[in-house]
Amino acid sequence: MALVEHDLADAQWDALREAWGGCAYCGADGVALQKDCVLPISRGGRYTVDNVVPACGSCNASKCNAEVTGWMRRRRLDERAFLLRHAEIRAVLAIA
Repeated sequence: MALVEHDLADAQWDALREAWGGCAYCGADGVALQKDCVLPISRGGRYTVDNVVPACGSCNASKCNAEVTGWMRRRRLDERAFLLRHAEIRAVLAIA
């Protein structure tokens, strides 16, 4: 982690949590949310506004360093809805 440049500001993390309104993967709300890299750090990802989503502890631990769409299929989560929402939120936050 120390060898990778990360640039997610606290205000961006707050905006991501607000925009998603819960876990980006399963939709759980009212739970503690953790920063999860859509593209894991072990696969070249970084903590950036474009790559981080809020995840509940269960989803974050389960996904670990898996590729997001394959993991979502295995968990029977709606990957299409996630990808569309992720693109929408990224676009909105890029403007802000």
